[in-house]
Amino acid sequence: MEYRRLGKSGLQVGVLSFGSWVSFSKQINDKVADELMGIAFDNGINFFDNAEIYSLGESEKMMGRVIKKKKWDRSSFLVSSKVFWGWRGKENKPNQTGLNRKHVIEACNEALVRLQVDYLDIYLCHRPDKQVPISETVFAMNTLIQQGKILYWGTSEWSGVEIMEAHRVAAEFKLIGPITEQPQYNMFEREKIEKEYLDVYRTVGLGTTIWSPLASGLLSGKYNDGIPKTSRFALEGFDWLKDRWMLDDNMKKVKKISELANKLGVSTAALSIAWCIKNPNVSTAILGATKKQQLLENLKSLEVVPMLSAEIMEKIDGIMKNKPKLPDY
Repeated sequence: MEYRRLGKSGLQVGVLSFGSWVSFSKQINDKVADELMGIAFDNGINFFDNAEIYSLGESEKMMGRVIKKKKWDRSSFLVSSKVFWGWRGKENKPNQTGLNRKHVIEACNEALVRLQVDYLDIYLCHRPDKQVPISETVFAMNTLIQQGKILYWGTSEWSGVEIMEAHRVAAEFKLIGPITEQPQYNMFEREKIEKEYLDVYRTVGLGTTIWSPLASGLLSGKYNDGIPKTSRFALEGFDWLKDRWMLDDNMKKVKKISELANKLGVSTAALSIAWCIKNPNVSTAILGATKKQQLLENLKSLEVVPMLSAEIMEKIDGIMKNKPKLPDY
């Protein structure tokens, strides 16, 4: 496993990590979660990603049960939660969602109980909150750090401007600013990582814990011949995900990527993940496997990175036709 610093912080994360979105409590049970997290940990993965909204809190409870059973040295792994949507679903009342100080702090306390840990290594703002001053959120995160309930904080799907405003507030009031952002990044989604955040990397520094490196499984190639019954595109309530990705043009591109992977003698999934982590601005790519064989195959992406020559990268750009156009200066 390769380890990278998360932004300008001293925190080291494996270039591959393991997440629970959709899978925990919806697709897999405790036994499978225990097996997968064990395989991940044994192969050098040290960061496990979660959020209050995943399965309305049940995902964190499941991960917490596994962590307690594993009895890993607490200093040997990182665990995160994310705050914004709350966990009560339609039962959410005012102040039980968003990034106001009350919810940020109460949601952290609830996540600690569900995950059965004394502190979160990373606490992320799951989305920007247009109704709450960024300064209020920065102060709330700083309070949690002072209380020892979180060690680092970050953002998810924030704009570069919003991230820089958080840093401005932190600098002005001598508070601790965010160290990382969690955006979607894969062969289809490239603008933020490859273009929008460039100045943030260069100035304040920015770690990235990217999600959906396989575009919800599309870039694994498993949908090339239809939708498997056990896949997330087949889950009730996830039609929006299927409708977003299962487009004719997307499928044509994935099939060409699969052909390239075959020529290299690797899986489509391993090639797609390797493409993500080849980018030095990616600190870690979050894997979301639901089966042992899937996870083992995804881990092979570490062996594929050295194969990605300039020629291969150009071939991928030629297939995808979406490389962000950067300013000339």
